[in-house]
Amino acid sequence: MFAVTATQTDPDDPIKGLTLGEHPEPVAVPEAWTTVTVRAAALNHHDLWTLKGVGISRERLPIVLGCDAAGVDEDGDEVIVHSVIGTPVDGDETLDPARSLLSEKYDGTFAEKVAVPRRNLVPKPAAISFEEAACLPTAWLTAYRMIFDKAGLEPGSTILVQGAGGGVATALIALGRAGGFRVWATSRSQDKRERALALGADRVFETGARLPERVDAVMETVGEATWKHSLSSLRPGGRIVTCGATSGMVAPTQLAQVYFLQKSIIGSTMGTREQLARLAVFLEQTGVRPAIDRVLPLAAAEEGFAAMHRGEVFGKVVFTI
Repeated sequence: MFAVTATQTDPDDPIKGLTLGEHPEPVAVPEAWTTVTVRAAALNHHDLWTLKGVGISRERLPIVLGCDAAGVDEDGDEVIVHSVIGTPVDGDETLDPARSLLSEKYDGTFAEKVAVPRRNLVPKPAAISFEEAACLPTAWLTAYRMIFDKAGLEPGSTILVQGAGGGVATALIALGRAGGFRVWATSRSQDKRERALALGADRVFETGARLPERVDAVMETVGEATWKHSLSSLRPGGRIVTCGATSGMVAPTQLAQVYFLQKSIIGSTMGTREQLARLAVFLEQTGVRPAIDRVLPLAAAEEGFAAMHRGEVFGKVVFTI
């Protein structure tokens, strides 16, 4: 089968390790696993990090990249693939210390077929296209959990989304708007700020700009570059919900702001299979759809990877098979 794999890693030139071509089909799947014929798969920063050598060892190479997919299962049903492979702890597989995402221990979704546990399949609503559904398992699921679970807010609250443009950030804006929140967003790019407004943000600001008032919660995906601004923009008793750090992992924190003003820093990683199922229903019921930057055939995957590496993406890059 045709697949996109990581065959080597390079922190400075990650695209060098991208290989497109024939790869063995998944056949010897473990018990309670099944295969899905992939119709669409979405690109994530996780795929670039893998090519940079983060979170993967050389012994696991070559490995098929990709966390997200929508397709058809062995029974002919249209499904969305939940990419967290793990045993639920108190009903939450993301709490399993041994959890992994597809493309870390097991081959990922950038292929004609992918093997996954049967419990990881979620029905795809007919109203959502394969391309839209493929955007949900990582970026949109992460955003859904951040806003509706970890933030602990009521509708009408104000949230600040740092770094409008990425997959999680655009999902946060769209979901926040649909959920009844007042959404503010930041970006260094005027074009991305304007597109964030069109997506549903109430107000947009340059990165690091002083806000007219402090917000109830900050949604953090950027990390080091925006961390100081996020902390100072938060009202007393508010929460920063962080799911990543694309600009750097080490961010100095003024601890007095945290304990004296009783601010909370909440970590969030992916979501559960049940949350993915509810997210799909939420999109079906509200009409909200993922912002898709471009749709490419899987054979043109290098173009999508290069665009993400250059930071020229607004929303999701989707590959069709």
